[in-house]
Amino acid sequence: MALSWNEIKDRALQFTKELAEEERESAESKSFWDAFFNVFGITRRRVASFEEPVKKLNENYGFIDLFWKGTLLVEHKSKGKKLDKAYSQAMEYFSGLKEHELPKYVIVSDFENFRLYDLDEGTQEDFNIKDFYKKVKLFGFIAGYQKRSFKEEDPVNVKAAELLGKLHDKLEEDGYGGHELEVFLVRILFCLFADDTSIFEKDIFKEYLEQRTSEDGSDLGDKLAHFFQVLNNPKGIRSKKLDEHLAEFPYINGKLFDEKLTIPSFDKEMREVLLQCSSLDWGKISPAIFGSMFQSVMKPEERRNLGAHYTSEQNILKLIKPLFLDDLWDEFSKCKGNTRKLDGLHEKLTKLKFLDPACGCGNFLIISYRELRILELEIIKEIHKKSQVIHNVESIIGLDVDQFYGIEYEEWPARIAEVAMWLMDHQMNMMVSEKFGEYFTRLPLRKSAIIVNDNALRIDWNDIVAKDELSYILGNPPFLWKTISNT
Repeated sequence: MALSWNEIKDRALQFTKELAEEERESAESKSFWDAFFNVFGITRRRVASFEEPVKKLNENYGFIDLFWKGTLLVEHKSKGKKLDKAYSQAMEYFSGLKEHELPKYVIVSDFENFRLYDLDEGTQEDFNIKDFYKKVKLFGFIAGYQKRSFKEEDPVNVKAAELLGKLHDKLEEDGYGGHELEVFLVRILFCLFADDTSIFEKDIFKEYLEQRTSEDGSDLGDKLAHFFQVLNNPKGIRSKKLDEHLAEFPYINGKLFDEKLTIPSFDKEMREVLLQCSSLDWGKISPAIFGSMFQSVMKPEERRNLGAHYTSEQNILKLIKPLFLDDLWDEFSKCKGNTRKLDGLHEKLTKLKFLDPACGCGNFLIISYRELRILELEIIKEIHKKSQVIHNVESIIGLDVDQFYGIEYEEWPARIAEVAMWLMDHQMNMMVSEKFGEYFTRLPLRKSAIIVNDNALRIDWNDIVAKDELSYILGNPPFLWKTISNT
């Protein structure tokens, strides 16, 4: 479980106090970085190694001071050495790394000064060790906290869609298809996201794939089947002989891992695709664009026949803002300074219910939930603005995913919608954690969005949510059949 930001800051202050005077690169850098990782509640040796050998362009071997495959490369120098030179040296190692090993971050340091490069964002941050506690959120990727990104055009979203589609195609080509393929991929999607967002301990799923499965992929299907079984069992009833790596994973529940599936077969190339998927930073991917991922894994001809569609986030906001969101924000503005009215508005939010009768992958529901959680957070901040510290944050969060209902004809997008709502909920819980400094997560999963896999034209919507309880019906139903009938 991730540490709270408050505890991380306390540990950072202690780290600075104890280690700011370290100077000798070869003698002290290892203890320095072990202590650095401990600030974030991570055991360094579990994720990163010292003196990793890498062949450079000149065919000579170099040794990376500290390397966390797919995430971080550190080049450490003695006190007073130039950090520009350290960065140039760090970049020389890239030519000798595999695609999925390439780091997203580079840190160079001389004990006293830090420089962090975010290679995806193209940013650089410099600071002195005495300011480390002020800068800890720059290193949220170590603890599993992530910067939220809602940009549909972000290259990482496109890359994720391409890789997920590639994995889908390879499994289908091997004869693994239909319902089981859909459920399997949804589980993989959840685990990839969980690995980067503190649902799991950071990168523990990627580590399991790398260290516990054969390079030829021959045992990957069996290992994943066992892994899914572990996630479906509370820790108290798991075998005492369970692999210690698997024992570290949390109990998920939510019926996501309930069904027993036929075990798919993998080969070396398919394992490599999954490793490439795991090397992406899924914490930067918004569940609000999972609909586009869904489209990417379907054949073009199937897309029209199934009525699959994707509405952009901008267009969804154009609908939900005048429908309900603008009025709620106006009401919030009028309630400021009046705790009783703010409490009333908060209570009102928790009783709203939404239905999308043609929900696809749930984008309308997901974005509506996200926007309401953002408003809820502002209400809570206003209510508690005079409080120095808020304890038991979970008790003051009222909105939850079970206020959202959907109907979807095809099973694959229906399951995507259900899982994406959990993932958006977790992202918003991390936003709350960041604001109040107390780690907040909802595990095991107890509530879920109600996504019914059925034909919305043939079932009684009242059986899903009673009309006198329903607040809003929203969405973008396909109208392809009218077009087809006129051709």
